[in-house]
Amino acid sequence: MRFVVKPVGVVRRSQNGDWIQLYKEYCEALDYVDHFSHLIVIYWLHKVPDHERSTVKVKPPYGYVPTLGVFATRFPARPNPIGITTVRLIKRKGRALLVKGLDADDGTPILDLKPYIPVYDRPRGRVKLPRWVKLHLREHRHHSHTIEELLSIVERVHLAV
Repeated sequence: MRFVVKPVGVVRRSQNGDWIQLYKEYCEALDYVDHFSHLIVIYWLHKVPDHERSTVKVKPPYGYVPTLGVFATRFPARPNPIGITTVRLIKRKGRALLVKGLDADDGTPILDLKPYIPVYDRPRGRVKLPRWVKLHLREHRHHSHTIEELLSIVERVHLAV
């Protein structure tokens, strides 16, 4: 089975903030998006090299974190390097959206946007986190690694093809 994914726009970072610039054919798809305070942004981690997509295990550079299966991480190198984040929508200007909290590089292809609706998008029930995640969140509240930095500091185990 083969999938074809067509980007709907691109990330533009500037001194004026982080913008999501949609392609012209999707301008009408933004109708009423500015009625929401937050959006879920789905994007393609285009800076992850193809050979990194066979990564199955990663060892973060923190002593208290064990070697993890890639699906137990937020690491960008993965079989399908898809990023997802929730952003605050500051304003819409035509087919451009000024957002806050976007953790994607300039030029990153946008795959989809969805409105954040708490009743659908927040987890139901208690959220369980491993001890090392809690430690990491306590010690590294704001992390701003680029994809290149993350790829260089974490050991990877690749799937033998």
